[in-house]
Amino acid sequence: MRRSSTFARQVLLVRVGRRDGDLRTTDLTLPEHRYADRQRRRYGLERLSRQPIDATRAEIEAVMPVSPALPPMAYADEATAGSIPLLPGERTMARRMKFGVVNACTLASLMLGMLAIFLAMQGEVRIAALCLIACVAFDGLDGALARKLGVASPFGAQMDSLADMCSFGLAAPVVVYASLAGSVSTAAAAVACFLVAACAAIRLARFNVSPKDGRFFCGVPTTMAAAVLAVTVAIGLPVPGLVLVAGVALLAFAMVSSFPYAKLARLVKLPPWLWLAPVLGALVDIRLTFALIVVGYLVSGPVLWLRQRRTA
Repeated sequence: MRRSSTFARQVLLVRVGRRDGDLRTTDLTLPEHRYADRQRRRYGLERLSRQPIDATRAEIEAVMPVSPALPPMAYADEATAGSIPLLPGERTMARRMKFGVVNACTLASLMLGMLAIFLAMQGEVRIAALCLIACVAFDGLDGALARKLGVASPFGAQMDSLADMCSFGLAAPVVVYASLAGSVSTAAAAVACFLVAACAAIRLARFNVSPKDGRFFCGVPTTMAAAVLAVTVAIGLPVPGLVLVAGVALLAFAMVSSFPYAKLARLVKLPPWLWLAPVLGALVDIRLTFALIVVGYLVSGPVLWLRQRRTA
């Protein structure tokens, strides 16, 4: 009887003590065999008895049975993920149709970019360049329609960014690589096209997370860079291969630069007499006029940057 009472007393014993000057939490101790310490020291199990009480409680809660009367608790992310609409605002049939038209333009740009890749692989480089120019047109159309119809949404912005990466970050370098085949070394063409793809990805990611400026672009936009590359291939700019590779690399670095470049809306507002010179030049020599316009636009970024630093 004494042994049994001693055993019960040991089972229900609550020890409260101090270790290193800190108050220990109360815990229940079970009776141990007199050889338990020897086995613990032998197999390195003494660390098991030093687990904090929070870990023990977590293990107990993990195996604790749940009452069937209580519904399973949903996480906050899962509860809110399904409630975010793709089209904010009124979800009428008319707005859904407008939303579908805008996204159809984005998908058309994506499909044309893929078609440009297929045509470039088959050697139809100039037709592939024309497909890229059509990509640029559809890319500008979907944004204008989204603002005009009032169906702009974060989903559309992300979808447009992904389509731009396919059309302008992948299709454009492939078309340029196909156009450079035979005129320069394979390594030089590959490095230049890789720079275009990498800088386009960086440019699009930076544009998605950076504050927007209504007047200037921070670096050359991917759409304009792809348009320049596509027109260069389409008109067959008569420049040496190494010069063209250097121009492609320079255009890639211009995309990730911090130089301010004017948006198309500001260029349209220029005086009409400034547009007369490019039109007349295109009638005389379209290739030389295009090259001068591209060089002038690339140089305008550093000029505006220096002007802003002087006035600041």
